[in-house]
Amino acid sequence: MEERSDKSPHILNTSATLLGLCFIVLTSLKLNNKAEATLIDEFTAIAILMFMVSSFLSFLSMRSNRIPSQRYEKFADFIFLSGLFFLFLTTILILFNFIQ
Repeated sequence: MEERSDKSPHILNTSATLLGLCFIVLTSLKLNNKAEATLIDEFTAIAILMFMVSSFLSFLSMRSNRIPSQRYEKFADFIFLSGLFFLFLTTILILFNFIQ
């Protein structure tokens, strides 16, 4: 039987922090009326969704028994990585918007 890796607390802490960062980015875009002109807000919203799901799954992983716990942790890990990808795309789009 596979040993539990206990990545869930790290995923939960990091995804919650990045979730807050994404909310700050989305709020600043709305306040500066930049949301309609770019795809940045859509990618940020997708990243928010990914980090929320990742946080929820990692919490479930910590609270459940052994077998579902491993599945929740794997899904949380994958969704967290997907959220990082969308945050990376958001960062690239912000960078190119400031360069222009």
